[in-house]
Amino acid sequence: MMEVVAALIWDNDKFMICQRPAHKARGLLWEFVGGKVEPGETKEQALIRECREELGLTLSVGDEFMDVIHKYPDVTVHLTLLNATAKGTPQLLEHKDIKWITCDEIPGYKFCPADEEILRELAKRRRTYGSD
Repeated sequence: MMEVVAALIWDNDKFMICQRPAHKARGLLWEFVGGKVEPGETKEQALIRECREELGLTLSVGDEFMDVIHKYPDVTVHLTLLNATAKGTPQLLEHKDIKWITCDEIPGYKFCPADEEILRELAKRRRTYGSD
């Protein structure tokens, strides 16, 4: 099983999603920024590294939003989504596109299947977010 970590980054009532490059597995689908946890890394360290590599952002990692296990045809992932705040302006270093969306806009995007349970939970909890 592959350990994967991702960031739930809010800006008021919108959260960040990124579109995968066409040439990668699950190309052009939308996802939360993140990636694989490398040997010897904590989930927090992996998320900070991935956000720096993929978006050029400095990240402050918070608590866990939720985790899911998803079986793709080619790999099983244990995905942990962590609340995070970002400093800097995101850059397209690896992704095709970046969007900030509200929970109500989720149906307008095709996400990686591993994210679907997380998105349902986000939609349920949306009233508690974005009110900072």
